[in-house]
Parts: sequence; structure tokens; C-alpha cells
Amino acid sequence: MDLSQNKQNAIAFCKMAYEGDPIQAVKLYVGNEYIQHNPMVANGPQAFIDYFERMQKEYPVKTITFVRAVAEDDLVALHTHQLWPDNDEYVTMDFFRFSDDGKIVEHWDSIQQIPKTALNTNTMY
Repeated sequence: MDLSQNKQNAIAFCKMAYEGDPIQAVKLYVGNEYIQHNPMVANGPQAFIDYFERMQKEYPVKTITFVRAVAEDDLVALHTHQLWPDNDEYVTMDFFRFSDDGKIVEHWDSIQQIPKTALNTNTMY
């Protein structure tokens, strides 16, 4: 496994889907199966495409910043900062499992809205 390449591919996959081209993201980076653990998205590549196409239609203006990427064995973890309309901010953590041939075959995530106030001055990312 090429951990550096897997990190690059996970970032490219997320960025491409998030910015509105989930079909190409799946074509380039997803394997024959795609197991989804986010309860808002069904299993399979087409469910992923459908979800991100809907997000693009409903929220065409949004940004994602990749704060860090960590790879170990067949897993890549991404820590991101997302800015949605009306300055709605989220911190996310996505985990991807890669097949032996370097394709994404499984996904987990955790999403938390960044509150407007905090009891410390630390960022969530």
C-alpha cells in the first residue's frame, strides 16, 4: 500500500465530490464496492453520487479546507473545515478504507457544527 498516494487520493476524491463532480470522483477513486457508514447515505457508488449531486444543487457555494490527513495500513483519515452558506461552519473527520489496488471501498465520518461561541480560543481543527 502506498500510504502517501492513498492520502492524496482521499483528498482528491473528497474535493472533487464536494465541489460538484461526484461522478468523476467515483470513476477515478472508488472500487467495485462502496460501503457507507453515514446514516444519511445508502451503500454503493450511485448513492454517493446522488447525495453529492443534491448537495451541489442545494448548496452550490461552499468551501472545504483539508487541515490534516493521516494514513495507516489501509485507512486514511481526513480532518476538514467546511464553510457553507450563511457562514455555517463544520469540522469533519472522514475515514476511508482502501482496497489493495488503491481504491476507496468504505467510508465513515463524523460531522460537528462549529459553534458561534466557545469557552476557549482553540479552533476545532
